[in-house]
Amino acid sequence: MELNLIQKISIWVIPVIFAITLHEAAHGYIARFFGDKSAWMLGRVTLNPLKHIDPVGTILVPLTILLMAKLLGGGFILFGWAKPVPVNFSALRNPKQDMLWVALAGPMANLLMAIAWGFVIHLGVLVGDSYSQPLVLMGAAGIFINAVLMALNLLPLPPLDGGRIMVSLLPGPLAWRFASIEPYGFYILILLIVLGVLNTLLAPIMSFVLMLTSAIAGINTSDLLFLIQAITN
Repeated sequence: MELNLIQKISIWVIPVIFAITLHEAAHGYIARFFGDKSAWMLGRVTLNPLKHIDPVGTILVPLTILLMAKLLGGGFILFGWAKPVPVNFSALRNPKQDMLWVALAGPMANLLMAIAWGFVIHLGVLVGDSYSQPLVLMGAAGIFINAVLMALNLLPLPPLDGGRIMVSLLPGPLAWRFASIEPYGFYILILLIVLGVLNTLLAPIMSFVLMLTSAIAGINTSDLLFLIQAITN
């Protein structure tokens, strides 16, 4: 199954935009629930992707990855980011405890979206006509990008969501000591990529999401992996 660049963009654009922007919206919604209205006052507690799109992280970076993958060949991991939702943790009713739920909201939103895309594949299989292939491929793209973002953000590395969760769970002095590595978090992430260990760290969560969503889609996990390979090569 050989797709041209325009076909790949059309398959990826909706899943990527929603995966990135609804991740951020979920943070804002849960922060408001626990007492911080910062995101709500700025109009960021919304499902409207236009409120969250970052021109570089949501559009330019994913398009560049798609273009480079097409020019250079081979598989790729598509990723990006939206405008971060402002969260004032000190405004939460119980800052240390509530931080866990605010941080967890983004990855859980990605899990729910991956499940929803599993149903899209199931629908595409049921339809079985000329609309079937676009639905199935878009569903595979949605599952993959959400699995990547969920697994990546759950890494216990500040300022990623997993780092915030760790700060919430660790006892006081140890939590703040752990939080102090946040300024170096990006560089640690780059180092993990350079050392070639990032994929290994992401694999357990991604495998779980792929197995779950393939069951929902009504296909074998190997078939889902074949679809993902077709849209990432």
